[in-house]
Amino acid sequence: MPESPILPAPPILIVVAVALVDSDGRVLLQQRAPGRSMAGLWEFPGGKIEPGETPEAALVRELAEELGIDTDHACLAPAVFASDRIGERPLLLLLYTCRKWRGTPQPLDATALRWVRPLDMHRLPMPPADVPLIGLLEALI
Repeated sequence: MPESPILPAPPILIVVAVALVDSDGRVLLQQRAPGRSMAGLWEFPGGKIEPGETPEAALVRELAEELGIDTDHACLAPAVFASDRIGERPLLLLLYTCRKWRGTPQPLDATALRWVRPLDMHRLPMPPADVPLIGLLEALI
C-alpha cells in the first residue's frame, strides 16, 4: 500500500488587534460587516500583518484603514495574546492597548462601533479568539 504524502503544516496566521481605551475605561469594538466571515460579531479593530511589517506598523496601518485614526508606535502597548484556528490554519492574535490617538474613530470597514466596558463584553457575540482576552483586559484596565 503506498504511503500517504505528508503535507506541510499550514503557516501560522499572525493577527494584531488593539483595545483602544477611552478616558472612562471603555474599549472600542467594531461589528464585522455582512458578507465577511463572522459577520455581525463584535471584535477589536486590527488585522493581518503584511510581509515585512512589524506588529506595531500593521496596527498603525489598520487603524488608519479601519477607523480613520492615527497613532504612534510608542502609544501601542503589548497586552495579551490568544491562539485559535481558522479551519486548519493556526491563528495567533496579539492584542495591544492604546490610550492616545488622533482623530475620531469611524466605522470605515465595519457595520458599527461601540464603546464598551470590558465586563460588558461578556454579553456580546465575539470571535472565539477574542473571548479569552476579555478577562485579561478587565484586569489591565
